[in-house]
Amino acid sequence: MKKIMSADYVLPPRLKRGDVIGLVSPAGPVMVEDDFVSGVRLLKDMGFHVKFLPEPANHFEPYLAGSDQHRAAELIAIWSDPDVAAILAVRGGYGALRILSAIPMDCIRRNPKPFIGFSDITTLLTAIHKETGLIVFHGPMLTTLAKCTRKSIDSFFSMLTGQEPEPIKSTGLEIIRNGQAKGKLLGGNLTSLIHLVATPYEFDWSGAILFLEDVHEPAYRVDRMLTHLQEAGRLQDVAGIILGEFKDCEGTDLIWQRVIELTKSSLIPVWAAFPAGHGATNQILPLGLDVLMDSNAGQLRLLGPCVR
Repeated sequence: MKKIMSADYVLPPRLKRGDVIGLVSPAGPVMVEDDFVSGVRLLKDMGFHVKFLPEPANHFEPYLAGSDQHRAAELIAIWSDPDVAAILAVRGGYGALRILSAIPMDCIRRNPKPFIGFSDITTLLTAIHKETGLIVFHGPMLTTLAKCTRKSIDSFFSMLTGQEPEPIKSTGLEIIRNGQAKGKLLGGNLTSLIHLVATPYEFDWSGAILFLEDVHEPAYRVDRMLTHLQEAGRLQDVAGIILGEFKDCEGTDLIWQRVIELTKSSLIPVWAAFPAGHGATNQILPLGLDVLMDSNAGQLRLLGPCVR
């Protein structure tokens, strides 16, 4: 299988109707069975098949979908399956961080496929792109997909099947600081990213267009995490910051203001209320791809295809 690469990334193959989408649970267990069923039904209605491994018997981890060994083995088994064209996380929660060192990245490097998830799956998205150069997708998971807006669902399938990527624009977007910026789109869930700092899986922040989102975090805790990133030198050289939805986070205006304070020396463009995160509006995003923040048009432009 020929890989198409830029200087620093690999494009996964595009999905086609009739392809098999593999389902994996590298973090938390399914909490609401109806969400799983609804997600599978939607994938099948869109013309895809699904494949997943049975849940482990007699596992007692209340917040994990099986032991670390099981979750890592499941991910590799599904990824290595030649019948599987793409991998979709079932749910986030917590646990992906625990299996990073158990994932043989050579397997992923040899078999580039679309991998989609968000929230705690941010750790896997980041590690996989860092180690393999593969473009990965921050977007709806199986148990959230059917609850997304129609626009988010349409964008999900459009991007993965390789239709020409359109600029991403939202009527609710807030341009907190104007400006133009070009760079590699990186980031995801803020809480998850914080726990990758100083690990081998941390990405290069320099020149990045940094996307951040979170859920159920009061403003002071988000402030603490953002301040930590600044004090660790991670925000000094980013090219721009896009703040997605901070769902059920009290005091989002304080969060926006804190980002402005922390970037006052660089005066980089800062956007807020971007349509991606834990809510029903969850725009799929290709992490690792070059993008342009066009503040004049209020659009995020994808500078190239996301799949091949």
